[in-house]
Amino acid sequence: MKTLWAEAVGTFFLFATVIGSGVLAQQLAADQVLLGVLVVTLATVMMLQLLVTMLGPVSGAQFNPAVSLVLRLRGQGTWGGMLVMVGVQTAAGIAATFAVHAMFGQPILQLSTTARDGAGLWLGEFIATFGLILTVLLTGRHAPHAGATSVALYIGAAILFTSSTCFANPAITIARALSDTFTGIAPASAPAFIAAQFAGALAAHGLERLLYPEG
Repeated sequence: MKTLWAEAVGTFFLFATVIGSGVLAQQLAADQVLLGVLVVTLATVMMLQLLVTMLGPVSGAQFNPAVSLVLRLRGQGTWGGMLVMVGVQTAAGIAATFAVHAMFGQPILQLSTTARDGAGLWLGEFIATFGLILTVLLTGRHAPHAGATSVALYIGAAILFTSSTCFANPAITIARALSDTFTGIAPASAPAFIAAQFAGALAAHGLERLLYPEG
């Protein structure tokens, strides 16, 4: 239960940061999209650094079904435990979305109208998730003390260099589909993003196994 609570709290604050900073930027910066992206990037990097440092020793600070899947493939936990973890991550993310809407006086229940479709965006999500998982695995292998910083820096960079602005997380994709705000994604666009994310995660897992077949 301690692990699940850590995942719930961490996922809640991470997703609230992404969506909430986007809402604030949208309200204050109007049509200045670049400024909005920079605000989301800065807020996300700071919160990730904090959450992974604070909760990593408790749950591994996964906050992401793609990460949880790869860790299960590497022998951590059980399939049942992983499914419960993913359920907690997704539920906490949706709760964060509703909380952000309430904080900013918006309708609690929303569906995004922002279509994010096309091969370029799907490739962006594949690359974003591939890089994230590789960062998690190789930093964990070579410099576990630097995990929080490595993950935060990678996500910050990937938001700015990938065409999709780096969702890299199936649970946050679902949460963002429920928010018709700056960081939203239309529900019809979400399945392709999620498929690209899992594909990127599995590719990174495969590369790490190729580089270190001894385990």
